[in-house]
Amino acid sequence: MSKKPIIVFEGIEGSGKSHHIKKVSNFLEKKKINFIKIREPGGSLNSEKIRRLILNKKSNFNVNTDLLLYLASRSENINLIKKFQKKKIILIDRFIDSTIAYQHYGMGIDLKIINIINKYLLKNIKVDFTFLNVVNKKNLFQRLKKRKSLNRYDKFDMKFYNKVQRGFLKLTKKNKKLYKIIDSNLDIKKNEQIVLNQLKTLIK
Repeated sequence: MSKKPIIVFEGIEGSGKSHHIKKVSNFLEKKKINFIKIREPGGSLNSEKIRRLILNKKSNFNVNTDLLLYLASRSENINLIKKFQKKKIILIDRFIDSTIAYQHYGMGIDLKIINIINKYLLKNIKVDFTFLNVVNKKNLFQRLKKRKSLNRYDKFDMKFYNKVQRGFLKLTKKNKKLYKIIDSNLDIKKNEQIVLNQLKTLIK
């Protein structure tokens, strides 16, 4: 594995992925280790424009349009990733697995279509490691209630989130060495340490 890996943080809403990517960013800054942080949708200037469109509460796209917008957002980030690949650590808040978990397992879009477009966009870009954050129903909705504003993807029912989370867990079984499952229902400080310990082994 590259000492400048691509590390992805995945999970459904309220699972703590954004919290952990922030803690990792703080750690790397303190250690003066070069990294970039992007999110999906979002990251680059044009991708952030697409993010606002996708997550707008007034948006009402069909599932295929949703998929294509997410992939368009990813397309805008490819040059950014290529620019820093193997030169800096790349932290990504959601990536390929989110598209499969949400759009395929959650919304039923043909996986072949997703894989074909991803392969076309990514070419030789590969994720080195993924932290998958999982959460139960109680904690998910408690955390969503604390948010100052909710976007379109914060308002699905638990049946949908369950399908997505099960989808994420299925993806981890394909290559368990490339995943670390973080149970975000447990003590957050312990989870922070688990993530940081794993990070240290990835970049040493």
